[in-house]
Amino acid sequence: MPNEETQTPDAPVPAPPSVAGNVESLGQTNPVQADSNVYCLTIIGQVEGHMALPPQNKTTKYEHVIPQLVAVEQNDRIEGLLIVLNTVGGDVEAGLAIAEMVASLSKPTVSLVLGGGHSIGVPIAVSADYSFIAETASMTIHPIRLTGMVIGVPQSFEYLERMQERVTRFVVEHSHISEEKFRELMLNTGEMARDIGTTVVGRDAVRYGLIDEVGGLGQAMKKLSELIDRRRGAAPVERVVQ
Repeated sequence: MPNEETQTPDAPVPAPPSVAGNVESLGQTNPVQADSNVYCLTIIGQVEGHMALPPQNKTTKYEHVIPQLVAVEQNDRIEGLLIVLNTVGGDVEAGLAIAEMVASLSKPTVSLVLGGGHSIGVPIAVSADYSFIAETASMTIHPIRLTGMVIGVPQSFEYLERMQERVTRFVVEHSHISEEKFRELMLNTGEMARDIGTTVVGRDAVRYGLIDEVGGLGQAMKKLSELIDRRRGAAPVERVVQ
């Protein structure tokens, strides 16, 4: 009998990640649509760093955010990044890592603070090329804190000072607030009953130079489109609304 060739069936093509899978792994549904040139990145809940937070906490894991930012930079189809924040803050080094990556992107970026952009959320919000804050949103500026056991008080204080200097320098370099005003807000003792710092709301954040403009999603998307058009080297396209 003639030898018959045995054909191996083609390997199944992996299915694209489901909506449930994206929610479970990235905390997002489907941030990039097939016909969209804008990537939407959400920073919500607490920014989780080197220590895993309890399961009941709503978190943004920096090991999930960083690969997404790398994908934004590498994907030619993505022309702009929209960052939506509603965060209480979290791990300082993880927040600074996210902020530094956003600031170093070659593509236009716009941030929008909704609800709150507190603590380490402040550097992330100002890391974009242009920033918006909702009228009712707030941002809390306060010194860095340590949690857990502290051994060697002078050394710990020196470490906190150096870390605080990194945060202050980043915020001042990426916004219009002066270092003197930022430190004044950060070390204010008359506003919080059990802590030091300041909570600024909407227009106050713009008045201090921390955020560029008060606005919502429509204004943020319009500004991002302008920045994308400018990067293309073309004039902004007039859009007729009927």
